Amino acid sequence: MNAISLITIRRARRDDVGAIVRMLADDPLGSARERIEEPLPPSYFRAFEALEHASHIQLVVAEDGEGAVVGCLQLCILPGLSSQGASRGLIEDVRVAAQCRSRGIGEQLVQWAVSEARAKNCKLVELLTHRTRVDAQRFYVRLGFQPSHVGMTLRF
Repeated sequence: MNAISLITIRRARRDDVGAIVRMLADDPLGSARERIEEPLPPSYFRAFEALEHASHIQLVVAEDGEGAVVGCLQLCILPGLSSQGASRGLIEDVRVAAQCRSRGIGEQLVQWAVSEARAKNCKLVELLTHRTRVDAQRFYVRLGFQPSHVGMTLRF
């Protein structure tokens, strides 16, 4: 691993949307889902507005010392009846810019999300990763996550 990068984790802002979408699109799965155009399609900004107003969702970015967005993550706090009424944290869309990987940025983002979920009295944290993302699966196991469920998707 390269030297650990010093980052600041903060809530995403509207002007971060382009950097976030580029990171989401930076692999074979993401490139098939996302549209990298100039300007970005308005759907991304409508989604950002909805996220910004959702009190149970935090979209955050990792910012390096020069102010560049080098990572992102979304944390959803989901109340539920299961497990005696426990809330759970759901981590989604963890990404680190390709040129910044293996510097501890992803680990810092995930640790931030776990700490935030604990602070909000969640009893567990879950995440999904595509079955083809073997490196990501190893990364999450290294951070203490255990394979537990079979995920299924129905796209419209």
